[in-house]
Amino acid sequence: MIDWSSVDTVLLDMDGTLLDLHFDSHFWLEHLPKRYRELHKLDEAASEAMLSRVMEQYGTLDGYSLEYWSRELDLDIVALKKEVAHLIGFRQDARDFLLWLREQHPRVVLATNADRRGLALKLPMTGLDELVDDIVSSEDIGHPKEAAEFWLLLEERLGFDPTRTLLIDDNVRVLEAAREHGIRHLLGILQPNSQSPRKVFAEFVALDRFAETMVKLP
Repeated sequence: MIDWSSVDTVLLDMDGTLLDLHFDSHFWLEHLPKRYRELHKLDEAASEAMLSRVMEQYGTLDGYSLEYWSRELDLDIVALKKEVAHLIGFRQDARDFLLWLREQHPRVVLATNADRRGLALKLPMTGLDELVDDIVSSEDIGHPKEAAEFWLLLEERLGFDPTRTLLIDDNVRVLEAAREHGIRHLLGILQPNSQSPRKVFAEFVALDRFAETMVKLP
């Protein structure tokens, strides 16, 4: 599936690629609306309106910012996330894949839309920071991964060759933006959320398990 001899840099998404998206989906779609309603003593219609606001911002830098939502909703989003933090975990064989990559020789970078507050919650629980060479948040870049500017600035920051780079991401819009930038190797994720049906990728090859790519190298 991947010619590893032509890959120098591996860019990996976090939520939905390395980590099970069930945590984030449950938090934003179920736990937050419930706690928003309870803490502000509102009716269900108010929490539905709040959820619509969240969904409208999806794919934007503000939409991925826990500080932004804490301010907008007058809630401590990090504290609320900690209430369901037991759901944070790796997808299938993602950790095995990271250990396998370490034995090979590409540079491995976690490139995520999660902001630094979100990373501060998940990294200690997963040890992801010990399994990659670098971590870049869209907050650091100033643009979400869906934007062309993100990839331009990321290349400037990391100095990678797009033609010798692999990106694995569950977000089609991110894959499209990376393709426009010239990143040669692109893979999607069929089931980002272990509790939801598989996705359909019309234009990209997508993985079920990382083992599909873990070939024995010479």
